[in-house]
Amino acid sequence: MSEPRTFGDPYETPDGTTVIPVHRPVGVFAVRDGQAKWEPAVDATRVALLGVGIGLVAATLAGIAMVHRPPWPDLRARRR
Repeated sequence: MSEPRTFGDPYETPDGTTVIPVHRPVGVFAVRDGQAKWEPAVDATRVALLGVGIGLVAATLAGIAMVHRPPWPDLRARRR
């Protein structure tokens, strides 16, 4: 077999649900009472850290932009 497997071996949980792991995209199909439901594998910690990181980068860039050229008008007195 030269191609990677997309689906893993199904197994049954104690409550009677059949779980079929899927490798691309990562998640599982849960078959319960004749109904199949897709449940993606999401790492909430990674999503939260990504959001915090993007916020920090945006705040840093906004601070640098304000120091470089503030959005308010130039109030320095001009000498003639």
